[in-house]
Amino acid sequence: MRIEVIPLIVGILLGLVGLGLLADAWIPEDVLPFRERRRRARTERSLGGEAMIGLGVLCMAAAVFSRDTWDYVNVAVIAGGVLLVIGTFKNRRYLRERIVHRGALRRGEDARSQRHEKDAPPPPRSRIR
Repeated sequence: MRIEVIPLIVGILLGLVGLGLLADAWIPEDVLPFRERRRRARTERSLGGEAMIGLGVLCMAAAVFSRDTWDYVNVAVIAGGVLLVIGTFKNRRYLRERIVHRGALRRGEDARSQRHEKDAPPPPRSRIR
């Protein structure tokens, strides 16, 4: 494999990631979870912000794929950077919840441990001999 092929492969992979983000932002979500397992409601993501992130990734993929032969590489990189920053800013609450605040998210974990500490001893375990 020649080294000139590596930017093509990276550009194609980035393009697929960008298309996946765009598809996730534009395709409606009909399937809802059966039961909410969190203590508080989930933060809604901004679909416009996610689409901007997808377009920014596509701009970066076009810049990598073109390998300095395209006249508009600088424009694509600047536009991609601006779209990535704006999309991240629009999704800042969602990203903060998903990345930074990873506390007790499930409803049952703390309740089970507190219930067993306060109430009767834990249920008997079965033994196999």
